[in-house]
Amino acid sequence: MGIMDNIKNFVAPVEDDEEEYEQEPVQQQAQQPVVEQEPQTRYERPKRQSASTTLNANTKMVLFEPRSFGEAEEVGTRLKEGRAVVVNLHKLDREYAQRTIDFLTGVVFALDGKIQKIGQNVILCSPSQIGVQGSINLGSPDDFDDAE
Repeated sequence: MGIMDNIKNFVAPVEDDEEEYEQEPVQQQAQQPVVEQEPQTRYERPKRQSASTTLNANTKMVLFEPRSFGEAEEVGTRLKEGRAVVVNLHKLDREYAQRTIDFLTGVVFALDGKIQKIGQNVILCSPSQIGVQGSINLGSPDDFDDAE
């Protein structure tokens, strides 16, 4: 036996015994199809359900700081209930923040509401029955006059 044969036997050994193994029949069981799930990043994992799911009937505005795109659904639910929502997107990845804004824009459009930027990565969504007055100037710091 040469060195190449030794390497082949080491990598893929061939047994000299050619015993035939009988396979036992596998019983067919009603199995549910296995759905492969992609691993979630920390931005996709929803945070624990908070106590905000049960709100006081007098609550007109809800503040959210989502940590995953999946939490945008709860924001939409609050809008459908007729509440204004302030959403701080600082804890989201840029891609997920944009997806959240896109989703909420659709919800607000369907409710004939309004959406506006009120700060760096902070938006205000309001349904049609909640009036919002005033505006916030998000200009550069150079826009301020020197008060001397």
